[in-house]
Amino acid sequence: MTLAPAAHERGITTLTLDSPANRNALSAGLVGALTEALDACAADDGVRAVVLAHTGTTFCAGADLTAPPDPHAFVALMRHIVALPKPVVARVTGHVRAGGLGLLAACDISVAGPGASFALTESRLGLAPAVISMPLLPRVDPRAAARYYLTGERFDATEAARTGFVTLAAEDVDKALVPVLDGLRRASPQGLAASKELVTASVLRSFDQHSEDLIARSAALFASDDAREGMTAFLERRDPAWLL
Repeated sequence: MTLAPAAHERGITTLTLDSPANRNALSAGLVGALTEALDACAADDGVRAVVLAHTGTTFCAGADLTAPPDPHAFVALMRHIVALPKPVVARVTGHVRAGGLGLLAACDISVAGPGASFALTESRLGLAPAVISMPLLPRVDPRAAARYYLTGERFDATEAARTGFVTLAAEDVDKALVPVLDGLRRASPQGLAASKELVTASVLRSFDQHSEDLIARSAALFASDDAREGMTAFLERRDPAWLL
């Protein structure tokens, strides 16, 4: 299973990533299922907003190296979240790695709990956070982006909120979501759609201007000798050859 059955409560539809065996990694199946579920939410007048949640201790571990999605499909999914006329709110109580941060950044609002941790690990695999830069860089503090893009360091929810990777860090995620979801329920569908257009305009421009170049750049990196060594070392649970 990649997604749990959708749950609905007073206009809020919760879509839950449910592939704990691979830490909710972005497989072709998960990308396809989430895209279809978002399409259904967009077409349903009874849905005011979407909550993106997860099972297990990991929100999303990034790309599934054993069954990766087509890069165009993943980029289309992130853009779909950004362009969806209904707000998408991420509920994060676990770990977020690499491409999972792109999925998170595409959401309009995100709340992370004390069990959450974050890392852009691509540089340690001979890769770079290429396509996920489109939703990330317009929203994240530039100095923080430089640090975590380059070092692959792990950081917590408090740091993620301070630097713009998430909206809010909270001890009790569900309690923190109460006023957020109440506010969305009080807003008109037209008001939400028009307001979202304003705050996502720069992110959508990034997709429209840079998608093809960044997909090509990502593909070249994945095909490189460094990436083969990095991914092999990761799967074999050993250090890569370049470690000093």
